[in-house]
Amino acid sequence: MPADPVVDNVPRPVRRALYSAVLPTPVRSPQLLAWSADVASLLGLAAPDPADNVLAEILAGSRVLEGMAPYAARYGGHQFGNWAGQLGDGRAITLGEVIGADGQRQELQLKGAGRTPYSRTADGRAVLRSSVREFLCSEAMHGLGVPTTRALSLAGTGEAVIRDMFYDGNPQAEPGAVVCRVAPSFVRFGNFEILAAQQEIDLLRQLADYVLRRHYPQFASTPEGYAQWFAEVCCRTAVMVAHWMRVGFVHGVMNTDNMSILGLTIDYGPYGWLEGFEPGWTPNTTDAAGRRYAYGVQPQIAHWNLGRLAGALHPLIGDEALLYQGLDQFEQTFNQTAQRMLADKLGWRELELAVDGGEARDEPLLSELLALLQLTEIDMTLFFRGLARVPVASLASDEEAVAPLAEAFYDQTSLATPVRDRLLAWLRQYAARVRRDGQEPAARIATMDRTNPRYVLRNYLAQQAIDALAHGDETVLRRLMTVLQRPYDEQPGQADLATRRPEWARNRAGCSALSCSS
Repeated sequence: MPADPVVDNVPRPVRRALYSAVLPTPVRSPQLLAWSADVASLLGLAAPDPADNVLAEILAGSRVLEGMAPYAARYGGHQFGNWAGQLGDGRAITLGEVIGADGQRQELQLKGAGRTPYSRTADGRAVLRSSVREFLCSEAMHGLGVPTTRALSLAGTGEAVIRDMFYDGNPQAEPGAVVCRVAPSFVRFGNFEILAAQQEIDLLRQLADYVLRRHYPQFASTPEGYAQWFAEVCCRTAVMVAHWMRVGFVHGVMNTDNMSILGLTIDYGPYGWLEGFEPGWTPNTTDAAGRRYAYGVQPQIAHWNLGRLAGALHPLIGDEALLYQGLDQFEQTFNQTAQRMLADKLGWRELELAVDGGEARDEPLLSELLALLQLTEIDMTLFFRGLARVPVASLASDEEAVAPLAEAFYDQTSLATPVRDRLLAWLRQYAARVRRDGQEPAARIATMDRTNPRYVLRNYLAQQAIDALAHGDETVLRRLMTVLQRPYDEQPGQADLATRRPEWARNRAGCSALSCSS
């Protein structure tokens, strides 16, 4: 692929290239802070030797091995709905590709490894808090079964990074860190957008053909083949977002440069999980006013982003009708997948929805559930997990019906108000619906339990790991990593990691909403 002919590592506009060769910037005191044994196994790597610091030097960016060809990719993107021009890997540097134990190619990329030609006015570094969050969330999402990039390691740099966390004019020195991210490819929608915007159509075609050869070999490099490939990207993106909605994940920064061409969750910045069920909630303080990337609008934003990708690919396809067919595939795939997942969350064989103006079947029950969850602050994860424990065969008493859901209510006094009566009325209808379905109770509960996680990476848990690691304590992070590998299992002795957000964390920095500063 064509490289940037300029070799100076100076921020600048790059033309007629897909990447720039650049070396990571060495750090003062590299130290391996965390390691994913699961990803290491995928790559065929042995566990690090505590007596040998070479691996830490490589994964912190201080050493480049023979055979590595580090580079930063050129891309653009739409940020918060506006074209932002050239963006690129401003602090991410790919070391190269390896063939994993399964025979598949995996790209190793260091995030926070120093300045690149795409850094603009930034320093190319990352702070410990954002690096811990990316490392943890990459592996937590994999455990949840959500399509995602992975993380091999977290390395400390021994150097301070200056960041204005609250954008209030008070920058502070924070510990620096580097995450080694792993994926078959880090190509994004924005890689295509920048080429179309700069009218570099020959490079656009070259990049598309590369992606087809490597990742979509079933499609031909023809207008029809490109259109079929685009439709497949739409489908993969739909499945990914449906998973986000299933587990209550909010990405926070769904810019087109943060959208993977493989349908993987990529770039973990100010993300979050719903605590109280609030469709309009966003974890991104930068988005607090517009709420463009709130939980409830993520499907629409994904569709909008795919529209921008369609525009970038139009020169290769020509026929707008074919592109619209791909966008239609997104809607169909998302609706089908989300409905299947919702049925599983509720323990039903399938949703019974009105067709062609026919009888409304489950819609009233679903609408009432959505309204009920917003009457008071109810934790989404705990509510759906507890729903499987409601004794639907016979609701002998109000107390028995409500008890499995009680821990989901942030305000316990609301269970003695009209909210309780409305909840009970819904539970009786729900129980009747389950009985009418006729599933074996054990099979129904098993389906619900493998769809509704017991453990998710709540922001306050990630912040506790960050605080501990900043003081040299790795045990909190390691414990979280172990538990989040099996988020659907009941794990003895870990119940404190599956509770509502504590009140002390409600408004504490890093425990609810976050900024993009990292």
